[in-house]
Amino acid sequence: MSQAVGTAVATLGSRALFPALRPRVYLNHAAISPPSAPVQAAVQAALAGYAAEGVSRYPVEMERRARVRAAFGALLGADGSDIALLPNTSQGVVNIALCLPWRRGDRVLLFRGEFPTNVTPWQQAARRHGLELVWIDAEDMRADRDATLAKVAAEVAKGLRLIAVSAVQFQTGLRMPLAELGALCRDHPQTELFVDAIQAVGVVPLDVRALGVHYLTAGGHKWLMGPEGTGGLYVAPESAARLVPNVAAWLSHDESFSFLFEGAGHLRYDRPVVRTAAMVEGGAANVLGVAGLEASLGLIAQLGPAAIYRHVQAWHDAAESGLLARGWRSARSPHASGRSGILSVRPPSGATDAARGAPAWSTALSAHGVSCACPDGWLRLAPHWPNALDEVDVVLDAVDAISAAGLPQAP
Repeated sequence: MSQAVGTAVATLGSRALFPALRPRVYLNHAAISPPSAPVQAAVQAALAGYAAEGVSRYPVEMERRARVRAAFGALLGADGSDIALLPNTSQGVVNIALCLPWRRGDRVLLFRGEFPTNVTPWQQAARRHGLELVWIDAEDMRADRDATLAKVAAEVAKGLRLIAVSAVQFQTGLRMPLAELGALCRDHPQTELFVDAIQAVGVVPLDVRALGVHYLTAGGHKWLMGPEGTGGLYVAPESAARLVPNVAAWLSHDESFSFLFEGAGHLRYDRPVVRTAAMVEGGAANVLGVAGLEASLGLIAQLGPAAIYRHVQAWHDAAESGLLARGWRSARSPHASGRSGILSVRPPSGATDAARGAPAWSTALSAHGVSCACPDGWLRLAPHWPNALDEVDVVLDAVDAISAAGLPQAP
């Protein structure tokens, strides 16, 4: 499947837009996606625009920001007016943690084992506001989904202010049951759902309205394939209206530019703060990063998250089958609803300590031209739309060669 963005054509399974990429098989999109040629060109064009025009370029880039908000929202089934552009996922979590109208004793449900981005800000909010943190192991959701959902439901029934969850677990690739969590929140309107979606947006189809998500944030440098220092935050309109503007800055105000262009008498400090997600943007933007993000979002939108997801699952099907046949263990959910862009595996027990051996396997595979990661003892394979299905044979051949050489050795 091929689609054009400008003069560039994105094709499922083709690296044609990544001519500088060195690894023979790049499986680290869950960490950092290498920028495509269109992304690099967009960044360079934006920089050249400022070099030629200076401040006269600013309105052009403000129009681009509006387009990117709309494009980001479209991936989520949301309007651009419900999106704020931010430098990273963490900033989205921090902003909501700072701006929610907390009351002492409010309870927040967290999942133990998640990436700290979706833990630390809630811990700080708990310290500051006297909140109660309720913990459930994320791994329990993989082991027994129904029983773990029942635990969540019991906590919601006791009274929760917020459920904070990652759409996809970064170690195992488990896709969390957002629809079920959203349904619990609908049945208990005092509970809102916050989603860290950096391991989902761009590879897993999402619809925040259908899922019942109140807040969602994601950085742009992983599955969105944009530059580092970019990302977005979705806030449902009814939730935005309740936020306290604790992070507001000069661009958070209504008609914030008027004093610069409308003559004397318009410099005021009492203009209302906007009651949308844009309230958290505040100040000067990462113009170059947003230009690159627009290009990467365009490629993803043209291919479509559903088609990308199917392509990645076909890659995983082949790789998982080959690794299981070689005695490896897989963390991939047996249920399609629990799958994501990540395939996490462990080597056969006996050959090496499976959990401690993951870093050694990652290093050994890198020497064979296969780039992957090893978070928390799992070997994580994370292909995206440019990865060809025949790369699986390259990976399996590398595994066989490493095994034959007696590597890796556990530390």
